[in-house]
Amino acid sequence: MTFAMTEINVVRWGEARGIIQNGKPMGQMVKLFEEATELLDAINKNDEVEVKDAVGDIMVVLTMLCGILDINLSDCYEGAYQQIKDRKGYLTKEGVFVKTTLSY
Repeated sequence: MTFAMTEINVVRWGEARGIIQNGKPMGQMVKLFEEATELLDAINKNDEVEVKDAVGDIMVVLTMLCGILDINLSDCYEGAYQQIKDRKGYLTKEGVFVKTTLSY
């Protein structure tokens, strides 16, 4: 199944449960922080199954948030990519991103 089809299915799921029609952005933000905490715990425990579950849950919450705000998650994702696609740099072993510029 494609990302776009999964997004459509999740939106339909949220509509069927009244989440998109009746939900509030702040409620989804609270849920997002709950799911992010679960992801942090799963990473700390090196639990791949729970990491995947938490990432999926975060995607669902973001999809619900976008539905409530009447914006498209794929458009947000594409917009973020357009902002970063030309950035130059690398991540050091210490976890620090070093921005670089190319001189010709």
